[in-house]
Amino acid sequence: MKKIKCLIVDDEPIARQIIAGYCNTIPSLEIAGACGNSFEAREMMTGGDIQLLFLDIHMPVLDGIAFLKTIKHPPQIIFTTAYKEYAATAFDLAACDYLVKPFSLERFIIAVDRAMERLSDASPDDRVAEDGYLVFKTEGKIYRIKYEQLLYAEASGNYTRVVTTETVIVLNMSFTSVEKVLPGSYFVRVHRSFIVNKSKISLIQGQTIFLDKVEIPIGKNFKRGLFNILGL
Repeated sequence: MKKIKCLIVDDEPIARQIIAGYCNTIPSLEIAGACGNSFEAREMMTGGDIQLLFLDIHMPVLDGIAFLKTIKHPPQIIFTTAYKEYAATAFDLAACDYLVKPFSLERFIIAVDRAMERLSDASPDDRVAEDGYLVFKTEGKIYRIKYEQLLYAEASGNYTRVVTTETVIVLNMSFTSVEKVLPGSYFVRVHRSFIVNKSKISLIQGQTIFLDKVEIPIGKNFKRGLFNILGL
C-alpha cells in the first residue's frame, strides 16, 4: 500500500505530539515532518510530495489561514485548532475538515478518511484524460463532459460544483484538485471560489463576469491576471 505523506504544522509541541500519535495509529499515513510555524512548513513542502497537511490556525507571524492562501497548489488540508470561529473561512478555502481541539481519535480518523476519499477521487485512475473532454466519477456515476459544455466550477465547502450547459454535478473533490485538471487554454480562475470557461464570457462589468445570464464575481486578487489572459 502506498502511504500518504502528511505534514503537521502547529506551534504547540504537545499538539504536534498528539497529532503524530494519532497519525501513527493509521497505517496508510506517513509523517513527513512536524514543524512549529508556517515558514518551516513552506520549506518542507518545496518537494511537492506532501499530500495531507494538519494545520493549526493561531501561529506566530503567519497564521494557518494566511499560510494556506500562499500555497499555489495546496494538498488536502485538515485544520486542527482551538478556535471554532474560523470554520466558514476554512471551508471557503476548500479545507477537507476542521477539527476543534481537543478532538478524539475517532473524530481524527473520520477527517483522515474524508481526505483519503478526496485523494482517491482526484487520482488518475478515477479520471480519464481525453482530448476535448473531462471525465469525473462521483457517487458511482461517470460523467464525460466536453470542455465547451462546462460553464464554471464553484467551491462549495468540502465539494466542488461543476455547472455545465445541461446539468450541475457535485464532485467529492477539492476546488484545488478540480482546478488542476481544467486546462488553462480553456478555463481561468477569477475568484478564490470560481473558475470559468473563457469562451463563455459574454460581458465584464466592474467586478462581475457574465456568462450570458449567469453572474460570477471577480476577486480583487484575480482581476489583473484575468485581464492579462484575455489580452485586455
